[in-house]
Amino acid sequence: MSNGTKWCRGCSRDVPLSGFASDRNRGDGLQPRCRECVAEYGALHYRRRQAARGKVVKEKVDVPSGHKLCRQCGEVKPHSEWHRNASASDGLSTRCKACRAIQGRAGHLKRSYGITEAQRDAMIAAQGGVCVVCRNAPAEHVDHDHQTGKVRGVLCFSCNAALGQFKDRPDVIRRAAAYVEGNLWNPTLVAQGVYRQPS
Repeated sequence: MSNGTKWCRGCSRDVPLSGFASDRNRGDGLQPRCRECVAEYGALHYRRRQAARGKVVKEKVDVPSGHKLCRQCGEVKPHSEWHRNASASDGLSTRCKACRAIQGRAGHLKRSYGITEAQRDAMIAAQGGVCVVCRNAPAEHVDHDHQTGKVRGVLCFSCNAALGQFKDRPDVIRRAAAYVEGNLWNPTLVAQGVYRQPS
């Protein structure tokens, strides 16, 4: 130990004293290996223990300053691609915004409709990729019976919104269809509360 440095037994170089953790059992009060070597040694043994258990351990990735590794997608992204999380040690979320959005959609499907993304995609494929009502626009919105919760199909935005506006009432939908076709009887008021019947 000299000039505020100490020789590290692990990496065989002179390291500043601040680079060593304390050890009261040593004469100089410091561990024989620097903090970097201790961390690397611990990580190596951790990987070996996990491999012995048949578990895969992700290798350490060099992350430039202002960036973070997403453990979900494995990509290194700038901090702007992360939501803030005050309780995290780095102040950022554990998953990038894109991964959170994907999991958010999957969670919404499971919570709201009890189906997975794969089940929804299979329904869309069975429909030929188009809305089952208009058979024209892309199928994007899961439709369900508000009384029973049962999923009926996947509709386009307009058809899904229309059913919602009609409150899922078949009688109203039938009258709307008859109206559009010009077949709906328009009642004629003859007297207060009295309407002329169609002939």
